[in-house]
Amino acid sequence: MPGETEALWFRDTFDRVRTEVQKAIVGQHDIVEGVLVGLAANGHVLLEGMPGLGKTLLVRSLSKALSLDFSRIQFTPDMMPADVTGTNVLAEGRAFEFRRGPVFANIVLADEINRATPKTQSAMLEAMQERSVTVGGRRHELQEPFLVMATQNPVEQEGTYPLPEAQLDRFFFKLIVPYPTKADLAEVVLRTTGSAEQEPLSVASREEVVRFRSVVREVPVAANVLDYGLSLIVATHPEGEGSSPIAQRYCRYGSSPRGAQSLITAGKVFALLAGRFNVSKEDLRKAMKPVLRHRILLNFEAEADGMTADKVLDEVATYVESRDRDPIRV
Repeated sequence: MPGETEALWFRDTFDRVRTEVQKAIVGQHDIVEGVLVGLAANGHVLLEGMPGLGKTLLVRSLSKALSLDFSRIQFTPDMMPADVTGTNVLAEGRAFEFRRGPVFANIVLADEINRATPKTQSAMLEAMQERSVTVGGRRHELQEPFLVMATQNPVEQEGTYPLPEAQLDRFFFKLIVPYPTKADLAEVVLRTTGSAEQEPLSVASREEVVRFRSVVREVPVAANVLDYGLSLIVATHPEGEGSSPIAQRYCRYGSSPRGAQSLITAGKVFALLAGRFNVSKEDLRKAMKPVLRHRILLNFEAEADGMTADKVLDEVATYVESRDRDPIRV
């Protein structure tokens, strides 16, 4: 069957790329998978973690494995929008020509994006949503595939500008990068202080990334699975039909409609990785936290009670599943 054939190709190609990236990245299997899911789903990824956990290396390794152009933008408080998008410069013949900025790449690493001012952060909004930038009244298209991988430090807040909700909503996934285990740390030290360090090889192409995204869109979603996913979304809203008690108590705002789109798309990718050409409720449950943890805004009571977005989402899922006839196994 065509669907099964596409699912098999998707999983095999995905695994090849993941294997190459893991040559450079020790452990962090969930993070590597999450970044690749974002790539396949045509969604940007926000990586949050302490410095030195390999976030930059991960993005660079991904670009090598996929033979894609890579660009790194180190955000600082004095950076201007033109430093990201590019600008018009006076060339020979007294004519202006556009000099492209670092955002013109297939994979853009926005390092410490929360260190830039809101004015500069907003320069990324059009690129992330419209896949284009406008300079001097002229629109410039970005080459597909285009993916932004942004990083931020969750602890050091001095000299930072928290990302506004509108920009956070444009990230498909938010992934929390943990510290490595002792065994993984030992492997990191051996690789980086000896001669065992390996460089990822190119195992996929630009065309295959585009095909990834085409296959994902073809995966069907049954009506009951779609209803379950939408129930998860509306249960995060503090008001309205389907609102959960935990959201009513701790949420100022729930997920946007873009969260529902991302949840279903991520579920499709997880279905393909499981070798299926149909989405299950388990796929949506697996995608729930990375899709929604940055799309719900908690209130002061949540902070006082030590509630995090992930804890609230666990309670939301329990509430929805208690009303569902079919148990969810994750």
